Amino acid sequence: MPQTAQATPENAQEQGPNEAPAEADGRKVAQAAEFPEASEGQVSGSGGQFDILLDMDVPVTVVLGATQIPVRRLLQLGPGAVLKLDKSVGAPAELFLKDSKFAEADIVVVDDRFAVRIKQITGAAIAGKPTEG
Repeated sequence: MPQTAQATPENAQEQGPNEAPAEADGRKVAQAAEFPEASEGQVSGSGGQFDILLDMDVPVTVVLGATQIPVRRLLQLGPGAVLKLDKSVGAPAELFLKDSKFAEADIVVVDDRFAVRIKQITGAAIAGKPTEG
């Protein structure tokens, strides 16, 4: 069982703020710490300094499917080559933030561009948020 040390007022006064705790009888002695109180202007909540994060862009990767091929075949690929993926038509695409899957979506077309329609939020990237269906 670990031993606990008790701080004594004499030891706490002898040390400066940047000194390591002294040892008494081979045991470490705890040192009191003082922290300044934050004023209301320094405390940030939902409307504070975190607002800048809400306007940041984050890269989202959409995975339609995957495949594995030998390097020899990869080097033979050229214009017009077709790679068969492991997903069937109509299977949902997977959306990733970095390496974490966070949603599944259907591939759609909007104004002559590919887009995704979110079907379900699935991952831990949005912890505590209920899934949509």
